Amino acid sequence: MTNLTVRASETSLPTALPDAFFDRDAQTLARELLGKVIRHRVGELWLSARIIETEAYYFEEKGSHASLGYTEKRKALFLDGGHIYMYYARGGDSLNFSAQGPGNAVLIKSGYPWVDELSGPASLAQMLLNNPDAQGRPRPSQKLCAGQTLLCKALGLKVPTWDAKRFDHEVLLVEDIGAAPAHIIQTTRLGIPHGRDEHLMYRFVDAAYAAYCTRNPLRRGQLEGRDYFLL
Repeated sequence: MTNLTVRASETSLPTALPDAFFDRDAQTLARELLGKVIRHRVGELWLSARIIETEAYYFEEKGSHASLGYTEKRKALFLDGGHIYMYYARGGDSLNFSAQGPGNAVLIKSGYPWVDELSGPASLAQMLLNNPDAQGRPRPSQKLCAGQTLLCKALGLKVPTWDAKRFDHEVLLVEDIGAAPAHIIQTTRLGIPHGRDEHLMYRFVDAAYAAYCTRNPLRRGQLEGRDYFLL
């Protein structure tokens, strides 16, 4: 990481993942997205977060929105891989990417602020302003994107702007910065109602960032081989 502050207008565009990257099995995509960086250009700044936690969803399982059937609001889930599906959860915005096959997608569950030559301290400062705590105070930076709605708030991503859209590589993209996780944790998804396939282990966490995701799968009381697997 570096302390350089570089405005978006003063540098070349980052290298975006192509749409074809997203056209793969949802679990494969969920694992492959870990370590990639979401970049959202707001004014002259690129706001960026490393993806540290994802969840895969399939049309045929009850935990997915797609299992409730096609609607105009859910149409992005039924489009080709690489479409953006956003919805409101607990009063905040949530970000998903369609995967291979109608109704299949990956939820970006949480991230970690990313600072580099393109997204410098000014970008992080803007993210902190975007997402204060309940008392209006700055959150600890490591917890700034620790949840699907916190991530979107910090990055300035809104449902009306991006739902059912393709990426616009001058404004929103996902970049491979060559930081693949050394180890990945596979465990159950969060917030799935009882009886809606809550047992499926479709959540994936970058093990090095487990303490900063929505809920740490390595917390006390969790057993490897029962509650999670280390890939």
